[in-house]
Parts: sequence; C-alpha cells; structure tokens
Amino acid sequence: MQVVRKKRGGRALISLTPLIDVVFILLVFFMLASSFTEWRAIDLATSAKAVSAASVEGAVLVRVRADGGLDIAGERLDAEALAARMASVAERNPERRVAVQPDAGVPLQRVVTVMETVTAAGLSGVSIVRGPGG
Repeated sequence: MQVVRKKRGGRALISLTPLIDVVFILLVFFMLASSFTEWRAIDLATSAKAVSAASVEGAVLVRVRADGGLDIAGERLDAEALAARMASVAERNPERRVAVQPDAGVPLQRVVTVMETVTAAGLSGVSIVRGPGG
C-alpha cells in the first residue's frame, strides 16, 4: 500500500485513508470502553438459613401498595411523610429494624426507592418481607 504518490507537477499527494481508519478505530475503542451509567448497589445481607418470623418481630412494617401508596401500621403516607416518620423512628431508636413489604405487581424500583428513603433517615436494619400476594 503506497501512501505517498507523486503528481505530475512534482508535488506529493498524501492519502487520508489510513488516518481516517485509525481515527475510526480509536472512536470505536473509546465508545466501547467508556461507560456513562451511574452504578449504585444496595447491600442485602442474606444468610443460608431461612428468615424466621422472630427476626422481623418488633420491626416497623412499611407496606408498598400496588396503587403507589405507602402504609405504616394501616396509616397511608406519601414519600415525604415516610421520610419524616423514619427520621423520628431513627431518633428514638437507631437500631430499630424496618421491614418493607411490597404488594404483588409493585415495580422493584419503587421498593428500592422506599428502602433508600429508610436508610437515608438513619436506619440500617432494612429487610424485604414477602407480601401475601408476592
């Protein structure tokens, strides 16, 4: 492959094809190597043993309803009221456990958002409990 060719007038012609090939390969490399997604993880502590009813006994039960609402002890709340309630629970007892019980058909992202709200209030003992329909 000859890159430099002589023209009749004595001036050399430079072929841009190899340069374009290199730039294209670099572009593809950086597109595949870079990631613009923010990855976050939630720590879920699981054990090989089945979770007993005694481990969630005395915990605050937050029910995530299929219609988008939240319940604590039968009282309907919105997201802001949940954050305030969890902050007051954390003030009284920071070791208090919280059980999140999603109804059947609740999107996982909604459950994760509720768990993040609970942990942001200062409570670290958050568990997911299977609901009656889930």
